[in-house]
Amino acid sequence: MQTESTRRPRDPTGALVVTERRAGPVYEAKWRRDGRQLKRSIGPAWLERDEETGGWRPRRGRVPEGHFDEKRATVRMAAMIAEHEHERRAAEDGERARRERGVTFRDVASEWLEHLRRERGVKPATLRDYGYLLAEPGTPHRRGAGKSAGLILASFGDRPIAKITTKEVSAFLRELDDAATSPRSVNKYREVLSAIFNYAGREDTYGLAANPVKGTVKRRQPPPAVLDFYEPHEIEALAQHAAAGSHRSKRHTSLGPDEIAWRAQEDAQDGELFRLAAYTGLRFGELLALRWGDVDMDARRIMVQRAVSAKVEGPTKSWQARLVPLADPAAEALNRLRARGHYTARGDYVFCSRLGRRLNPSAIRRRYKAAREAAGLRPLRFHGLRHAAGSLIARHADARFVQDFLGHSRIATTERYMHAKARPEDVDRVNLAFQVTT
Repeated sequence: MQTESTRRPRDPTGALVVTERRAGPVYEAKWRRDGRQLKRSIGPAWLERDEETGGWRPRRGRVPEGHFDEKRATVRMAAMIAEHEHERRAAEDGERARRERGVTFRDVASEWLEHLRRERGVKPATLRDYGYLLAEPGTPHRRGAGKSAGLILASFGDRPIAKITTKEVSAFLRELDDAATSPRSVNKYREVLSAIFNYAGREDTYGLAANPVKGTVKRRQPPPAVLDFYEPHEIEALAQHAAAGSHRSKRHTSLGPDEIAWRAQEDAQDGELFRLAAYTGLRFGELLALRWGDVDMDARRIMVQRAVSAKVEGPTKSWQARLVPLADPAAEALNRLRARGHYTARGDYVFCSRLGRRLNPSAIRRRYKAAREAAGLRPLRFHGLRHAAGSLIARHADARFVQDFLGHSRIATTERYMHAKARPEDVDRVNLAFQVTT
C-alpha cells in the first residue's frame, strides 16, 4: 500500500489552444511542470474561422485522418502529458538511484570520452585507442575474432568512483605487471585512469576530493630505441621498386591494356608517395589529406593544414597549419604526379584512387611493406619515412628548424632526431680533439 510520501503525484492538467499557421490552424497542448511552462504541437485542427466572432468553429464533415477535432485533441493532449511525465519520472528515479549508490567509474569514463570528443576535440584515432582501453569485457575486436578483456571496466566499472582507493589502483597496476604487461602499457593504463579521476574532480562534474592514482608508482620505461631510418639511396630503391610494380602479386597475368595502364599509374603514384613521405616528413594522415590547392610549386612549399585520423578528415595533430619547404626530390615527385593529366584541380587529392577518392590507408601500408621487401630493405614501418626526413634534416639544421619542419608541438620530441645518427663531420671533430701531437 502506498503511503503519502511514496504516492505518485498526479499528471498535470493541460490547456488546449489553437495556433494559426500558414498551413492552417493547429492544436497545441500547454501545461506547467516544476514552475516551467511546456508546449507541444498536437496536429492540424479541424476548424475554420467564425466570421461573426473572429474565433474558431468546428468544420463540417468527417474529421480526416491526421486532423483533430476538440475531443480527439483533448485525448491526445492527455496522452502526451502522460508520456512526458513517464519519461521525466523515469529519469528522476534513475538520477535518484544514481545519487544513492554514487556515480560509478563506468559512468564517469563514458562522460570523459564524450568530453574529449566534444570539448577537447581529441583526434578520432586517439579516441579509438582510449575506447579500446575502456571497452566492456568481451567486446569484439574491430578486426579478427578476438575479444577485449576490458581490464579497466572489469576491475572498476561498477564501483562508485568516490570509493575507489589508491590501494585498489595499485593492486590493479601490479596485476598488469604480473601478467607481463610492458611498463609502457602499464603507464598507459595509469595515465587513462588518472585522467578520468581528474575529470571527476572538476567542480563542474563531481568534485571528487582526491585522485587515487597520484599515490601510485609510475613504471620505469626503457629509453626509446635509437631511431633507424632509410638513407636517400634506400628511399629511392623503395620508390623505384614500387613504381616498377615489384610489390604486386604476380598471380594475375591476363590483364587488358586499360587495366595494365591503370596499375602502372598506381604503381608510379605509390613510388612518389613514398618519396614525398621521406622528403617532406608529412605524417601518414597528412599525406592522405593533401590536396593540390595545398601545393605551391612557385614558392616551392606545401601548406599542411589537415589530416586523416581514423578515416575522418580534420585538423593536423597539433591543430596548427605549417609550411613545409620542398627539396628538389620532393618537387620533382610532385611535378611527375601533376603530369598525369587528371585529378589535378585545387580540390583534388594529390594521392587518389582511380575515381579520385582518398586512398585506403591499410592498402597503402600493405603495398609499402611489399615494396620494402622487394627492395631488400630492413623492416621499418611506414612512419620510418617521417623519421628519415627528420633525421636527415637534423644533420644540417638546428632543432628549431627541424621542429617547424616536422610540426612538433614540443621541442623535446624533436631532440630525438638531433641524436639519431652522427653527422659526417663529427668524426673529423673528434679526431681533431684527440689527435696526439709530438
